[in-house]
Amino acid sequence: VQLQASGGGTVQTGGSLKLSCTATASAGSTFELAWFREAPGKGREFVSMISWSGGSTGYADPVKGRFTISRDNAKNVGYLQMNNLGPADTAVYYCAANSVVRGTIPLRFPSGHVDYWGKGTQVTVSS
Repeated sequence: VQLQASGGGTVQTGGSLKLSCTATASAGSTFELAWFREAPGKGREFVSMISWSGGSTGYADPVKGRFTISRDNAKNVGYLQMNNLGPADTAVYYCAANSVVRGTIPLRFPSGHVDYWGKGTQVTVSS
């Protein structure tokens, strides 16, 4: 699976952005998607995740109620709608994917288990 994130930019505090993650995969591939971010001087942290069907989602506490993850499997695209942004959200945002494998624990992103990484997109929130 190859991933490409886009949609980053600079917004003012309180603004919104919608990130996209375009996936290129073999026909028939099924995979979970997630977003991570890395702020200057900090490690990469989990932000949000979504199952292949879209029926299960998860969020890190700092973004709950402000960010919404979704996906369109027909287009092989995942999204992260970010609202009410603040300076603490400034970071490079990365999309990630895990292949769906029968018999394994799903949605292991928060523990750092990632099969595929995409290149990041910069999000800057000015105060």
